[in-house]
Amino acid sequence: MRSLLRMADLMDNFARTPSNQPPPLVGHNTVAGDAALLDAVRAQTGDDAERIIQSLLPIGELAGTAEAREHGMLANSHEPIFRPVDRFGARVDEVDFHPSWHWMLEQGVGFGLTGAPWVSSEPMPHVRRAAAYIAWSAIEPGHGCPMTMTYAAVPALRADAALTAELTPGLSSATYDPGLRPIADKRGLLAGMGMTEKQGGSDVRTNTTVATPTADGTYRLTGHKWFTSAPMNDIFLVLAQAPGGLSCFVVPRVLPDGSRNTLHIVRLKDKLGNRSNASSELEFTGTHARRLGDEGAGVRTIIEMVAATRLDCVLGSSALMRRSLAEAIWHAEHRSAFGGLLVDKPAMRNVLADLAIESEAATALGLRLARAVEATDDPAQRALRRIGLPLAKFWICKRTSFHVAEALEVLGGNGYVEDSGLPMLFRESPLNSIWEGSGNVNALDVLRVLQRQPEGVDAWRDEVEAAGVPELHDAVTEVLKTIANIEDPAGAEYVARWLASRMAVLLQASLLVRQSPPEVSEAFLVSRVLGQHAGVFGTLPTGLDTAAIVTRANPKGE
Repeated sequence: MRSLLRMADLMDNFARTPSNQPPPLVGHNTVAGDAALLDAVRAQTGDDAERIIQSLLPIGELAGTAEAREHGMLANSHEPIFRPVDRFGARVDEVDFHPSWHWMLEQGVGFGLTGAPWVSSEPMPHVRRAAAYIAWSAIEPGHGCPMTMTYAAVPALRADAALTAELTPGLSSATYDPGLRPIADKRGLLAGMGMTEKQGGSDVRTNTTVATPTADGTYRLTGHKWFTSAPMNDIFLVLAQAPGGLSCFVVPRVLPDGSRNTLHIVRLKDKLGNRSNASSELEFTGTHARRLGDEGAGVRTIIEMVAATRLDCVLGSSALMRRSLAEAIWHAEHRSAFGGLLVDKPAMRNVLADLAIESEAATALGLRLARAVEATDDPAQRALRRIGLPLAKFWICKRTSFHVAEALEVLGGNGYVEDSGLPMLFRESPLNSIWEGSGNVNALDVLRVLQRQPEGVDAWRDEVEAAGVPELHDAVTEVLKTIANIEDPAGAEYVARWLASRMAVLLQASLLVRQSPPEVSEAFLVSRVLGQHAGVFGTLPTGLDTAAIVTRANPKGE
């Protein structure tokens, strides 16, 4: 009997303390433990690098805590709740969020992830924000949406000096101040945007929302928007048809007298990605709006917001890659199978190294484009930003789904369980490839630059060839020949996606050659540029130092 009791105790202890299971990845710094991010910051900020890195360490420290991980999981477990009316039946159109949503936004806004770089006197504020966005946003990607739109609204507002002066201080504030109140009464503002409509999608020139001018110089909007995220934000930049053509407008959620603008939420979207953010359909019924820019110049006005949000699509996808890679390496370093640790198995090491160089290349290109944002008066940097953003948006965002899926598979069944955090990342992974223009839209945008703005091609070529690598020179020649041999518009569209993919990879390769260790750049060149790759992760050729690549990508820098 006693032996049976002892056996029962042993079995009970075994059940309570499972063996061969990795501990949660917490207690690390997502900045200090990301060598690729640190090298990218150093490459783009020069003498200011160490100062900037020191300023990033607090956000990295918080992002790696169990507290941050838990808030990210809770915000996705408790979805926002739409309240069309209050208890008396009055129309309020409000959305209630879980406290974890507010916690994450309070931290992100406090760390300057909204409009702060546009008014900062610190060195390289856009590069600093880009690095912070990668280090922070993957704890829960949904709350990145309102921060991104707020960041992106500031340059678009420059089309109107009065609106800039009125709204930029709130949009660049480090204070998160939720709740629907007049703009003048708030210590911080968040912005949203509404472009697409159900009949047109990306073809915004077919929008049917009507803007009717009034005697006081404002407008009244009538129509709808098919996708508007974060409907509790304070202002929205929207497109509507004014008498002079498609125009851009600023729509406040609350009017100066404290009354609610007639902006109605039709429903919250039941979407594939994150569950924390409230993506909605909006209906305008005589909604008060102020014009931003000239009538008929709506696309030209809002394109500055689109460019900035495309940058964050790249950064957000890079963040998803980095976190999924970190989780995969952490698991492999703590999980034994077939007589040893997974990380020491050649097949697994090939997979992890392949994931690592993909992640590092995404980070490098994201921060390079952020530096191009800094130099608004430099024609060459402006040209690189113009072609580089759609290139990076097309390629990096499209690669993310494959990357996160492979990282999830490293964890096996454990990765398929919600508690691991990988399903949340996987569901989110296709989003940035769709938001701000799907793959075809961005590939065709690249084509537009190639056909109309030769300075963009020159900027791309110069950036790639700055690495001084013969393989890249030959690849550039191949791309330029392809462009020169395009004979008709249909043929150009047919090769647009190939051009976008190839040009993005060559940009990444050049950056890695110049700023990453030789084992990383060599692996990327051999596999991505010279084609010694089977198209799936884990097919790097022999002879590469995959062990050093995986060690470099260790999330705890060990």
